[in-house]
Amino acid sequence: MRPLVRWSIVALALAAAGCFTLSVVAGAWWSIGPVEIGPHGTRHCFGGAPQCGLGWVPAGARWQTIGFGTWGAGLIAALGLVVIAAGAAGKRRPRLVALSTTVAIGMAVLLGTLFFLGFPTLQGASPSRGLPLFAGAIVLGLAATITTLRARA
Repeated sequence: MRPLVRWSIVALALAAAGCFTLSVVAGAWWSIGPVEIGPHGTRHCFGGAPQCGLGWVPAGARWQTIGFGTWGAGLIAALGLVVIAAGAAGKRRPRLVALSTTVAIGMAVLLGTLFFLGFPTLQGASPSRGLPLFAGAIVLGLAATITTLRARA
């Protein structure tokens, strides 16, 4: 694999892994004033609590489960992308990891879309930083996996 291609894969994979991690763990997908709502739960809750779950959002238990699935799929995709970056940096072509990571990204897309579409209309809720991070992670992650699969040994 040529050095330019190899280091491009490393950069794309690490950027995507960072975006996935930030979007599902620290990134709020919606905010209502100081309250931040994301797949992993709610931060800066009403009443002063530092963290609370998603149970207060009137969307149902299925939506909460999809949120935790989005969180898990994002972290699994991030792990796969880090392994791709390590393999490419070590002058390997991790094809099996790239295929597995593509599946993880696909699951993150599916669950993230369901999580986004299932969010109820809450007064004052507006999209926040987690959504563009998640979208960027998908694009960068697919670019990294496709480049890995198409690269010549």
